[in-house]
Formats: sequence, structure tokens, C-alpha cells
Amino acid sequence: MAQAFQPVLPLPLQGEWVDKAEAGVLLEEFLQELKARSYRELQEFIRNPVCFERTGPSGAVYQIEYEAVWDAEPGGDLRIIASIDDGGLLSAMMPVSSGFIVTPQEKIT
Repeated sequence: MAQAFQPVLPLPLQGEWVDKAEAGVLLEEFLQELKARSYRELQEFIRNPVCFERTGPSGAVYQIEYEAVWDAEPGGDLRIIASIDDGGLLSAMMPVSSGFIVTPQEKIT
């Protein structure tokens, strides 16, 4: 009789989830920094994603990635997309994400 297929998963999966509360706070703090930038400055991130690390209050090290994309058409609104994870297998596949839209008139929504 053939053995049933059993997928090989990295163990333990326990502890692989990002602290979503801490990650969310760090991400929102960073988004506030981005919101202080001008529309023109934010255009520099179109098709130019940026990654960096930031340490949370717990001592956990998080990776934040962000980029800008045109929301509808070039020269119009910019959508800023950002995500954060702690490098764990599961959190890297399902990061905490957020973002905002900024208009050419620098109105943020």
C-alpha cells in the first residue's frame, strides 16, 4: 500500500506570526513620515520599491517595504503601498499592509 502524501512544513510554525499590533503601529508611524513628504518627492518611489529594517519596542526586527504607483493614470493621484513583516515564513507571505493616496494638489486620502 502506498503512503499518503504528507507535505513537509518547517517546524515549528508556532511563533512564526508577526506581532500584528506592534507591526501595525510601526507601519502607521512610518506612513505618517511618508505623508509629510511632497507629491513630487513621493513620485521618486514609482516603480522603485524601497526596503529597510526597523526595530520595534519588543526588540523584534521588522522589514518595511513601500512603493508608489499611479492610482489611475500617470500624472494623477499616487497610491503609496507599504507592508511590514518580521521575516518569519508566514508573516513574509502575509504581511501587515496599509497605504494612502495623495493627489497632485497634495491632498491625502
